[in-house]
Amino acid sequence: MNDVLLPRTLSEALELKARHPEAVPIAGGTDLMVDLNFDRRRPEHLMDLSRLGELKVWRLEDGGLFLGAGLTYTGIMRELAAQRPLVEASRAVGSPQIRNRGTVGGNLGTASPAGDALPVLAAYDAEVVLASARGTRALPWAQFLVGPKRTALAPDELILGARWRPVRGTGSFSKVGPRNAMVIAVASLCLVLDEDRREVRVALGSVGPTVLRAPEAESQVARALAASGVWDDPAAPPSADAVDRFGEAVAAAARPIDDVRGTAAYRRRACAVLARRALSWALADRRPGAGAAAAP
Repeated sequence: MNDVLLPRTLSEALELKARHPEAVPIAGGTDLMVDLNFDRRRPEHLMDLSRLGELKVWRLEDGGLFLGAGLTYTGIMRELAAQRPLVEASRAVGSPQIRNRGTVGGNLGTASPAGDALPVLAAYDAEVVLASARGTRALPWAQFLVGPKRTALAPDELILGARWRPVRGTGSFSKVGPRNAMVIAVASLCLVLDEDRREVRVALGSVGPTVLRAPEAESQVARALAASGVWDDPAAPPSADAVDRFGEAVAAAARPIDDVRGTAAYRRRACAVLARRALSWALADRRPGAGAAAAP
């Protein structure tokens, strides 16, 4: 490694990235520093983005929410309490020290299928906002995440953040690992209820080459809830087997592999359990007196 580039504004960072497209961005460094310490990567240039205040913000714009790539997980937990699944995912990231440094932008840039924030962005149907000296563009999350640790980011681009339209409805994030804290997910799941569209959205992490949605499971359970009258009456119970069938359909959407952290069969089983729990929690949240959390 020869140089560390130190831009102080976003415009300066974009100019430097245009001149040095090989430069590797670093903010929290919670993933990149591991690779550097183990000599897995040895970039010629690093670009320190930690000084860029433009990336450390969130804001409401045009009816949507924009989350800057440099806002830390601790910042999310403190400032975005209404975004319950995102807060729960942020709380699941590493230790307090890691949460004080790590960012959703880092999760996006690393593009690991196990990134805790990524199933939440997928369930929110988020766009990833990218910028270069040539201009700004936005890609749906599924077009940005193209494979394990691979993205559609151009060499001269930086990740500005993610944006989505807030959902009126409850939701959750949960994951399975060999212990309760500071663990890479063996399987993770985010579920969001969209009350206005009468949709159930579910996204899976660590069970495929990238984050996955489960569209057949989503449409199946939305129809089951409609048939049971749950959308119109939160106190109405779903059909007897709707929750079980939802878990099976979510597990069928997984594309897991065997690795040192778990077998494919275990991961599928975990997806089914997580899906049933998440749906049960969401339905319980909607019942009168439960005080379900709704997005702004």
